[in-house]
Amino acid sequence: MLSIFKSKPLLEDAESQSIMELFLWAVEHFDSEYFLQHTQIVQPTEQFFPDRVSSVEEMAGSVFQRVKEYAGLTKWPIQLTPPQFMQLQQTFPHFSFAHGIRGESIELIQAPLQPVSVSYNPNQINQPQDLVASMAGSMALMLIHQVGKLPPGGQQNLAVAADVLAIFMGFGTMLCNTAYHFRGGCGSCYNPYANRQAALSEQESVFLHALVCHFKPTSQGGKHLKPHLKSMYKQAEKQLKQILQTTPDPLLLALEDRSRA
Repeated sequence: MLSIFKSKPLLEDAESQSIMELFLWAVEHFDSEYFLQHTQIVQPTEQFFPDRVSSVEEMAGSVFQRVKEYAGLTKWPIQLTPPQFMQLQQTFPHFSFAHGIRGESIELIQAPLQPVSVSYNPNQINQPQDLVASMAGSMALMLIHQVGKLPPGGQQNLAVAADVLAIFMGFGTMLCNTAYHFRGGCGSCYNPYANRQAALSEQESVFLHALVCHFKPTSQGGKHLKPHLKSMYKQAEKQLKQILQTTPDPLLLALEDRSRA
């Protein structure tokens, strides 16, 4: 009878297992040391985005530079391209680094003939969290192609993997806040073309964000989530605590030990 008072997990067991597997894929292939030592939980605040801009182009350029920095990709040969000049099909030429794949200590030793382009949706200028999340997803997809390690589920799971990797890189707050858009309201204020195309649901995004923040205990990961997501975040924390205590994965245990060192 007391079972009716137990808190409901945010995700079913199969769903949580799938998200855990994707997180472990990110840990294994995308520089766990950089994740532990340098990844920040990026928040939609002036602390993380202090730049003052006066045009759409300056706004896009500012967000691009900040996202590139927080993702650890400042040494990557990527550039922001205006939407009107973006190719319909983006290519991902291979290039090589020494001393890792992310961060300031890496060294580019084989560059493509032309920098890889990242563009933006001009409709998102008035929805900056969508803009940040979209750019983070684009850079995550680029990182996946560069490393060449397909996620669990293979090629067909690339969109999901890009969301996962963007959250792993610290952009979980923005991805959670833009995972769903209410399509009601007045016609004059709703712009469907500004919405980010999310591959993870709100619940999946929040669960993964909480998992990432578990290894960043001072991050206050739920502070800047939308109000209705805060309760999901608490559910995720409780569910993760039980999972990590009862069915610990060796890679997760090792990551936790290193995060405490």
